Amino acid sequence: MRDRTLCGRLVVMTGDPQNVLDAIRGELDAAENAAPEDAVPHLRSAADQLTRLLDESMAQAVLTGKASLRSVGASAGLSENAVGPRLARTRTLGAYANDDGRVTASGVQRAQYDHETGAPRPSATPKPMRFKPRRTTERGPR
Repeated sequence: MRDRTLCGRLVVMTGDPQNVLDAIRGELDAAENAAPEDAVPHLRSAADQLTRLLDESMAQAVLTGKASLRSVGASAGLSENAVGPRLARTRTLGAYANDDGRVTASGVQRAQYDHETGAPRPSATPKPMRFKPRRTTERGPR
């Protein structure tokens, strides 16, 4: 999975958490001796990678049944309501998000069932974009 960060660096998320942790350490090392204005992009990159790693780890914990949505959120210092949208952005559970962009308990149950039976994940096809006019009334000549 490739993500473009705000500072313009291309970050590649792999399935191996060790590689991600090494990349985070590299960014922190680069920021350690840099001037504050030069350290900011490295720190932002490290924070983004750490957030994605945390989200994927929470998704794995929920998928394996070793943690509930509530307990994984509490362990991460998040409210229960903040967990669903974060899990919806993960590769592990993103396909099980509802129309509101949240992974709920029923989505987790379906994911666990699919994981146990070896069924493929549903495709996470985005909804087509639709034009929504800003104004609902017609404007006459000025």
